[in-house]
Parts: sequence; C-alpha cells; structure tokens
Amino acid sequence: MTSKIVHVRKLQKLGGYRLKLWFTDGQAGEWDFSNLATRTGAAAAPFRDPAYFDRVFLEMGALTWPNGYDWSPQALHDDMAAAGALRAETAAA
Repeated sequence: MTSKIVHVRKLQKLGGYRLKLWFTDGQAGEWDFSNLATRTGAAAAPFRDPAYFDRVFLEMGALTWPNGYDWSPQALHDDMAAAGALRAETAAA
C-alpha cells in the first residue's frame, strides 16, 4: 500500500497565529499556531512577535519562514485531521 504525500497548496492569514490551509488532497481547515510563541530555542524565538509569524510563505508545499523554520505538511495534515479540523473543500476555494 502506498500513501500519497500531502502538501499545502494555499494559505490564508487569519490574524494572530491562525491560518487557513488548503491541502493537495482537497482538504482544508483552520489551525492555531500560537504554541510557536511559547517554544524555546533560537529558531523559535522570532515567533514571539506575531508580525514575524505573518511572514510565513509556502516553499515546496511546506509552511516556511525567513529563518528557515518550516513545518512538515504531512505532520500538520495528520494533526489537523486527528483534531477534526479538516473538511473537503472544492478546488475553487
């Protein structure tokens, strides 16, 4: 059995640490990333500033920030699915 790799195909900033994400499997949902502001370590330090979080962009289907910090799209999809945060959405979205 092979599993299909999922990527983020589109993102929308909702304010604060919230994003709406559309995945390549047709699922979409909103997610709160505010836990980034409480993480420790040099790579996570910039996230204490919400303006830095807003600098997010997509690189090869992954959420990425200027300091090179990125978020696995598959792990994010799995977490969102487990939390019931995903739903099917048309490609026109």
